[in-house]
Amino acid sequence: MLKTRVIPVLSLKGSGIIKTHKFKTQTYLGDPLNAVKIFNEKEVDELVILDIFASKENREPNYSKIKNIATECFMPLAYGGGIKTIEHIKKVFDQGVEKVIINSASTNYQLITNAAKIYGTQSIVVSVDIKKNIWGSHEAYTFSGTKKNKISLDSHIQNIAKAGAGELILQSIDNDSVMKGFDLKLIEKVSNQLEIPIVALGGAGELNHFKEAISHGASAVAAGSMFVFKGKHRAVLINYPTQKDLKNILN
Repeated sequence: MLKTRVIPVLSLKGSGIIKTHKFKTQTYLGDPLNAVKIFNEKEVDELVILDIFASKENREPNYSKIKNIATECFMPLAYGGGIKTIEHIKKVFDQGVEKVIINSASTNYQLITNAAKIYGTQSIVVSVDIKKNIWGSHEAYTFSGTKKNKISLDSHIQNIAKAGAGELILQSIDNDSVMKGFDLKLIEKVSNQLEIPIVALGGAGELNHFKEAISHGASAVAAGSMFVFKGKHRAVLINYPTQKDLKNILN
């Protein structure tokens, strides 16, 4: 069994899934249920589904879509997108999801605390989207990378941990779909400040990138493009490394 979780991330848009590049250009990938069936066969550790436009469009989660995915999914499923209240969280869990991911509402620290008290810290994940400014400093964004947080990144992540989040997904907007490696300085900077698990996301293009992220402090690794594209021309192909290849790199 792998010591490190390796998590595919699928982005919902309408009834299909897409992959963004630096949160901007989009590539349509197909039906999420087909992708889930393939990941079932590949014995994936865990799956993350993000409705990346729900909060920006001021929508609630698409509960019927989530239920369809959760019903088909044989692995632990985490969902994020459009979650602003405890009622939203309850409804998402009612669809069969194991973890709820809070992103655009992550500055509502009381929501994180209340959710963790009701459902347990292990079930409440917070995702933070991060971009470098022109001076190279990291800043947190919400609403699909369109709204910069007023609070500093350091204060934000510390508040999230104190509020009771079970783990933190650290997503680099700059590295999204670039597939040339994670932002290792960011992973190291955040992991040195927090005791909760850090899931690195944004930039993975090969197995060694996972190893690099772990060595810089990540507890788990996640990827989008690496698991939906294949080859230098980025042909759409849902894929996942063999357990043997992952063990050789990560154990």
